[in-house]
Amino acid sequence: MIDEYVAARNTKDVDRLCACYAQGTALFDLAPPLRKTGPDAQMWEQWFSGFDGPLDCEIRDLTVETAGDLAFCHGLSRLSARTPEGETFTLWFRVTFGLRRFDGDWLIVHEHQSTPFYMDGSFLAATDLTE
Repeated sequence: MIDEYVAARNTKDVDRLCACYAQGTALFDLAPPLRKTGPDAQMWEQWFSGFDGPLDCEIRDLTVETAGDLAFCHGLSRLSARTPEGETFTLWFRVTFGLRRFDGDWLIVHEHQSTPFYMDGSFLAATDLTE
């Protein structure tokens, strides 16, 4: 399921990405607002429009724990992309998923992404971290 999620993001395939989520999924991702509910094709289309060409996403150090029809996963995620203005960037952040099995298929029911911030009084996001 997580491999499918990453592949859908990399190809900017909105329908394929939405199929990874259960209805009513709680989304706490990097972009405002603080909370969203998914799947939301319009949200993904808008997000993908902020990038020129395909994305290069990966999830590393994924830990998966399961208990019956529930699973909890966490790891480090990397997003490399090019803006419409031609600037490239790479961003590492933390990701956690809650999954549930519906009729034999695993779907995301909770997703949380976060970027640490510096505790030096600047409160700037630590977007320069690499792992």
